[in-house]
Amino acid sequence: MKKTLSILTLSVITSLTSLAAMANEAEEANISAPFAREVPPGAPASASFMTIENKSNKPLKITSAESDVAKTVELHTHTNDNGVMRMRQIPFIEVPAGGKTELKPGGLHIMLIGPHKPLKMGQTVKVKLNFEDGSSKTVSMPVKSFKKMMMNHKMPMHEHNHQHNHEQMMEHSHEHMN
Repeated sequence: MKKTLSILTLSVITSLTSLAAMANEAEEANISAPFAREVPPGAPASASFMTIENKSNKPLKITSAESDVAKTVELHTHTNDNGVMRMRQIPFIEVPAGGKTELKPGGLHIMLIGPHKPLKMGQTVKVKLNFEDGSSKTVSMPVKSFKKMMMNHKMPMHEHNHQHNHEQMMEHSHEHMN
């Protein structure tokens, strides 16, 4: 009986030590400058943005996100389709080993589709990032003004003669509502 108990105890200690030695992806991800976009009147969606730094020597993958502020939360990117910028859902967002990935307007982002109530500047929202290994990290972020973001975003667009088809972007958001 003592021998069985000793073997069982040793097995448990070995398992716990192995688990402790394996860092989870969420712990390896440093999040900076997170924010969510204020929802303009009548808009069916918002988005959240941040910079994710990977402290590990292996790539990290965010496979999904969740938030209580919206009916649906999706990982997205923008693609250039014959000169028209289009939003597309993607299966994951990868952060390279020892590198950074920036989620920003016009690039990678997290869509908050069907907000339960309007997101307004000054509020704080939480978005939970789910990683490939099953770990997760909840990020609290301020809501920033949509109007101020558009004013800041328009300047470079005019300088580079680059246009976003915002009407089409809103159509994409409406597709998720049906």
